Amino acid sequence: MTAAVCPDCAAEVDVADKYCEACGRELGIRRVALPRNDLPSTVCAGCGAAGYDADRYCVRCGELNRAPDRFEADLGAVCVLTDRGIAHARNEDAVAAAVLDGDVPGRPAALVIVVSDGVSTSENPQAASGAAARAGVDAAVGALARERSADVAVMAGLEAAAQAVRATSTHEMYSPSCTYVSAVVLDRGVAGVEIAVANVGDSRAYWLRTETPPTAHHDGNPPSQRLTVDDSWAQALVDAGAMDEESAMNDQRAHTLLRWLGADGGSQPWSDNCVRTLRTTGPGILLLCTDGLWNYQSDAASLASMATGAVPLSAARELAEFALRSGGSDNITVALAPVRP
Repeated sequence: MTAAVCPDCAAEVDVADKYCEACGRELGIRRVALPRNDLPSTVCAGCGAAGYDADRYCVRCGELNRAPDRFEADLGAVCVLTDRGIAHARNEDAVAAAVLDGDVPGRPAALVIVVSDGVSTSENPQAASGAAARAGVDAAVGALARERSADVAVMAGLEAAAQAVRATSTHEMYSPSCTYVSAVVLDRGVAGVEIAVANVGDSRAYWLRTETPPTAHHDGNPPSQRLTVDDSWAQALVDAGAMDEESAMNDQRAHTLLRWLGADGGSQPWSDNCVRTLRTTGPGILLLCTDGLWNYQSDAASLASMATGAVPLSAARELAEFALRSGGSDNITVALAPVRP
């Protein structure tokens, strides 16, 4: 994991540490990474035998102990969910998040989220997405501990994720690959909230504005919008003026990636404008997701109507259920972070 430093004594600490060993300060970092790969052995669903071997096959009948179709977690400041979907035999997505607690209870000082989608045409794409999500969060947390800005921290996470995915390659013809989208959210007090996002591939980040009563004015609250630009064939057609977005997405090559993380993705797989920032003084929801969701609904305003009317975990579940009802043709991963300056 990436090294960080204690904000009190500057001693080096691990990003997973709860306390500084040098001065005893409570570091206040809560973390999660999904899907989990440490599932306990249970009774075999096929034959009822108690126990699986080290490779998760039943000791009696040999049936594989499959991972649950859905994993979810709620850290308060962010909830994350990943679902296998209907068509895929396994979940090749991954999501990780970290909440850095602030001085005010219930109001985090910073938040880091990473969502990654394994490229199914590569070998073991789940290895790439898992490595990217974990490394990206670790590095961004480390940068924030060194009092770096949101855009610097989100870029540090991307660079570490790219390196971690390249490290999964063991030989020239083996290159697990994935997409990547991340966000760093910083509470700037009276100045509002600063959000920096970075992406490679076609996993997306959205700002979903929460509608306020007519008497409440938030001129500093941007409208609902997509914060990332896809690295895809469809986006290239739109950028070139050859097609509008709806027509481009109907092209059979629409989801062909132009950039991705992997040993075959180049030493700098991201674009020059892969990092973008947004500031808000009004409430909203930050959504990060894979194309397992936005394939079925990509409009920011429509997503806002679906995600801002319920508590975040319930909203995340509803978004996943919506994708399943719409076909579930891909893995579905959603991260929702309520922003209340």
